[in-house]
Amino acid sequence: MSGLWCVNVGYGQQALVDAASRQMKELPFYNAFFQTSTTPAIELAELLAEVSPPQFQHVFYTSSGSEGNDTVVRMVRRYWDILGQPERKVIISRHNGYHGSTMAGASLGGMSGMHAQGGLPIPDITHIEQPHWFELGQGMSREDFGLKAARWLEEKILAVGPERVAAFIGEPVQGAGGVIVPPSTYWPEIQRICDKYGILLVSDEVICGFGRTGNWFGCETLGSKPDLMTFAKGVTSGYVPLGGVMVGERIAKALIADGGEFNHGFTYSGHPVACAVALANIRLIQQLNLVSHVKHNIGPYLAERFAELDDHPLVGETQTCGMMGAVQLVKGKGKAGSAGTPFASELEVGMLCRAHCFGNGLIMRAVGDRMIVAPPLVMTRPQVDEMMTLIKRCLDLTLDELNRKGWL
Repeated sequence: MSGLWCVNVGYGQQALVDAASRQMKELPFYNAFFQTSTTPAIELAELLAEVSPPQFQHVFYTSSGSEGNDTVVRMVRRYWDILGQPERKVIISRHNGYHGSTMAGASLGGMSGMHAQGGLPIPDITHIEQPHWFELGQGMSREDFGLKAARWLEEKILAVGPERVAAFIGEPVQGAGGVIVPPSTYWPEIQRICDKYGILLVSDEVICGFGRTGNWFGCETLGSKPDLMTFAKGVTSGYVPLGGVMVGERIAKALIADGGEFNHGFTYSGHPVACAVALANIRLIQQLNLVSHVKHNIGPYLAERFAELDDHPLVGETQTCGMMGAVQLVKGKGKAGSAGTPFASELEVGMLCRAHCFGNGLIMRAVGDRMIVAPPLVMTRPQVDEMMTLIKRCLDLTLDELNRKGWL
């Protein structure tokens, strides 16, 4: 799982350790308030603008993706205030999406277990269904389902009232929700709908950013042109905490030129040690050519090997995108041509499979009945082969246990 979707360059990278040590000796901390900054924060902003899509020339630093998505809520609403449309406050997200665990982040996310604790979501955040073909689209082609799922956004905009909708936020690939890779038609149609109604588009790149999908950012892989991008995790490969928001030109212009001071920020925004490590990390990604490695070498190889699991009697579907992969566990596969159906949730079959994985030296995360991985971008083909041998063994062990329990 790359730690928690974050250790993109792998462990033991001395360049990152040295960057932190040098910066701690030179200047361990200074704040980013009162028109001040530090050299690492400035240099990192320049490098982030270089590797991001061309509409992004500004960055707002945080310490995490959750803080980044809280910042998005304030930034989006402030933008519409400046434009004289303060009624545009509603942000649309997706069920089973994940955007952090702070009040605003958990509200933006669509995790029912989180909403059940603390009276969430906060006002003016609403949700549509996720683009999960296996759960919601069987009987349709993936492409047709992608269009249908995207148009749930338009239906929600019309239900809320276009004059009240501020933005739509989504992960290019839903990570914590189970590595839900949307159909190829989904994000281009989402973009068309956002453009039609003039609402902002926010791409949560906390998991998908910095090479994981085979491009620097997931929006480039999946086909959208967002106004804001949140990032964290892979920006430092998890060696120290850092997050932020890449701010598109129209929002930056409004906030900087037209809006006066944006009353928002954190003690650790632009922390010099974190920024120094991020600089070293991004330069290492460039030196090792990891984005191309994922796109043209190890990502396609992972997809090829994952596809071999499709014939397993417990596997309803597999999905990969770059260095992310999912295996859907099912029962009743092959009956009347069926791809199978998920097990009853109370059986916790995914956790049974996870126990076999951990017992055999394989870290694989269970999200309901979906088993997911997100390996480091430095992974080699022999390491993929080793992982696949273990995955197959653990699927067989799970199948044997389910047969013994009479659950199939």
